[in-house]
Amino acid sequence: MNKKEHFDQIWNPSVNRIGRSTIFAVAALSFLPTTYLYLVHGLIPPLEVMLNTWLLVAMVFGAFYVVEPMSYYPILGLAGTYISFLSGNIGNMRVPCSAIAQEVVGVKPETPEAEIISTLGLTGSVITNLIAVSLAAIVGAQLLGLLPASITYAFHHYAVPAIFGAVFGQFAMQSPRLAIFAIGIPLGLYFLAGQPGLAFLGRPWLMILIAIFGTVGIARFFYQREKKQA
Repeated sequence: MNKKEHFDQIWNPSVNRIGRSTIFAVAALSFLPTTYLYLVHGLIPPLEVMLNTWLLVAMVFGAFYVVEPMSYYPILGLAGTYISFLSGNIGNMRVPCSAIAQEVVGVKPETPEAEIISTLGLTGSVITNLIAVSLAAIVGAQLLGLLPASITYAFHHYAVPAIFGAVFGQFAMQSPRLAIFAIGIPLGLYFLAGQPGLAFLGRPWLMILIAIFGTVGIARFFYQREKKQA
């Protein structure tokens, strides 16, 4: 038995036991606020709203449920994968922290040393991130109280559209031609939904479904055409 196999026998069972129990616990606790609202106040959204919301999230992020764990595992390691998917912000923060920690120490990827260093680096990033976010939340709440009502109103009502608009702008700069169709399809559906007999096109889940697969189809068309021209 080599060193890697011996390490896996000691490390993997305990990490999987703690990681799985923690993941399941967090998943169960995610329903605690809605359970409280239902049991105490009798508030629960209609089934159609819940299904539409789930479908929207699944359509946008469903592929990442499979792709990200497989793609990031060689860098994060076993324990790092559990830590990263519990804390979030994987691509922007966890993966760079793990990679930099391993590079600074000088360990080889996918070795027992890399597994330990990755775990330590990710733990440090989570603690640092938690402190920074907590301070930002406290300071931000105080600042919002000092701002004029018009600015506070804008934060409460337009923050999410502004964030998604910025994300769209980021990808639009990488592929301006495709961005025209990505924004044009939902705009077209929005105007069509105002026509008699076409109101169903204005349903959010259907609009997102058509916009996503429509844009993917157009991107595929451009790719095939450029491939033939080359």
